[in-house]
Amino acid sequence: MIPQAVIHWLEANDFGEVTTSRYVGGGCINQGTRLHTTSGDSFFLKTNTSTPPDMFEREAEGLEALNQVGGPRTPRPWLYGPDFILMEDLVPAPRAADYWRVFGRQLATLHNVTQPRFGFDHDNYIGSTPQPNEWTPDGYQFFAEQRLLYQARLAVRQGLMTGKVAAQVEHLSARLPDLVPQQPASLLHGDLWSGNAITDAGGGPAVIDPAAHYGWAEAELAMTALFGSFPEVFYRAYQEVRPLDKGFTERFALYNLYHLLNHLNLFGSGYLGQVMSILHYYQ
Repeated sequence: MIPQAVIHWLEANDFGEVTTSRYVGGGCINQGTRLHTTSGDSFFLKTNTSTPPDMFEREAEGLEALNQVGGPRTPRPWLYGPDFILMEDLVPAPRAADYWRVFGRQLATLHNVTQPRFGFDHDNYIGSTPQPNEWTPDGYQFFAEQRLLYQARLAVRQGLMTGKVAAQVEHLSARLPDLVPQQPASLLHGDLWSGNAITDAGGGPAVIDPAAHYGWAEAELAMTALFGSFPEVFYRAYQEVRPLDKGFTERFALYNLYHLLNHLNLFGSGYLGQVMSILHYYQ
């Protein structure tokens, strides 16, 4: 069902009535629908009646923050409410021939947007899990407290992890300064797996469903390799704009522990084995 607020907004902005609505698959949490209107314009609507009441507001703010000159394209958010967000319809086309090279350079450009502290102007969500973003000057403290330990404590509360395993996460968190090189606080998409890397109408790169914040750029790149790695040309192009420290791929598992812990909390114990594997590696 299309929210009344969306219907009123379309009419008030001279887009007319919705002529067709078509379900768009691919989302794990929300329902996506493409709306066509009598004006000939189309829009993308995401709905979910069981989300936290500020989740779509946080998504809209993240999309706006990521709209940086030279970065990947993001859909413009038009309207949001407690159970929906109406966005620009990018009308995704097949990938252009230079998609991955362009995407690599654009993501590096986005990561070159930095600031002195880690965090964000507000907390938001990674999937439907709350993601704390309190401003923190120390990147190691930020990743330890607001990423790894936050997720581990949530898993313990949900009965998905024992206190003993959580203690291993705490021990690994304390070792971060020895395992991760110093990095600035870069503007990140925050949830950049392959499903959130799409195209626009010209086949160029675009990103959706952000968990935006300022964090370690290497952590963003690690996410691109978690569920099927992006092509090598993407990483080469990235480094043409923003060279990386030697051995950055060797740290991917450490960064991705955050996302695996989140998947444990979202989808259950099937992800515990991968979490344990990383913890055992770093013992």
